[in-house]
Amino acid sequence: PIREQFPTLSYADFHQLAGVVAVEVTGGPDVPFHPGREDKPEPPVEGRLPDATKGSDHLRDVFVKQMGLSDKDIVALSGAHTLGRCHKERSGFEGPWTANPLIFDNSYFKELLSGEKEGLLQLPSDKALLSDPAFRPLVEKYAADEDAFFADYAEAHLKLSELGFAEA
Repeated sequence: PIREQFPTLSYADFHQLAGVVAVEVTGGPDVPFHPGREDKPEPPVEGRLPDATKGSDHLRDVFVKQMGLSDKDIVALSGAHTLGRCHKERSGFEGPWTANPLIFDNSYFKELLSGEKEGLLQLPSDKALLSDPAFRPLVEKYAADEDAFFADYAEAHLKLSELGFAEA
């Protein structure tokens, strides 16, 4: 097992490392990784992630008030929807956000600005990024400038991955 090969890494470290590697190997930015997290004996409480059916106030309640992140972080992290898809049995929603859900790029923001398309998903929380006067300029910026998105995403991903973590 991998844990035996790398005994200094916790399961929490492996989860964070998997996210960093997934972003990188699919074409996204390099996100720094710092090991040293401690595994918790119990899973985190339910409801810590945002509800996809809610709007910008809820996004801020979760990311700003609970986690100490910024509006810029919220929009940049939402750009991770460029990868993957929703599964109805897990979330109640079905489908990918982008035409190529295996590539990390700024297409999520381009698709969001272009409106709904058959076969592509736009959650209510995604649409909130367009209707909020602080979020929308960031969506437009990232749609036009992939380098800016990558830089801000890497910074936000690192911040999120190190919440409650003090490097040993």
